[in-house]
Amino acid sequence: MIRNQSEEYRALQDTLYVIGGKWRIPIINSICNGNKRFKEIERSIPGITRRMLSKELKDMELNNLVRRTVHPGPPVMVEYESTDYCKSFGNIIKEMIKWGREHRKMITEKK
Repeated sequence: MIRNQSEEYRALQDTLYVIGGKWRIPIINSICNGNKRFKEIERSIPGITRRMLSKELKDMELNNLVRRTVHPGPPVMVEYESTDYCKSFGNIIKEMIKWGREHRKMITEKK
């Protein structure tokens, strides 16, 4: 069976667009691990700035990866949760973590 390379390329580009960048997957992982509030997510990801986290969460909400819920206060509380659509990405993230661990082990043993 001959695969349509153009279609595969488009599919890969679409995937990279949604998960692209340095922060998107760590944010997804953080939320899927139970961090719902902005500060919890921020603390769980070393090096991310508040501005970047805010931008990424807005983009992720637009792409149906997270759901933002505002609970009236006082104080007002905002929570983020992964959508079912985002959860469908869970096995891919687990495989990426597994591959990353194996890669790091291979590289460090080589030295």
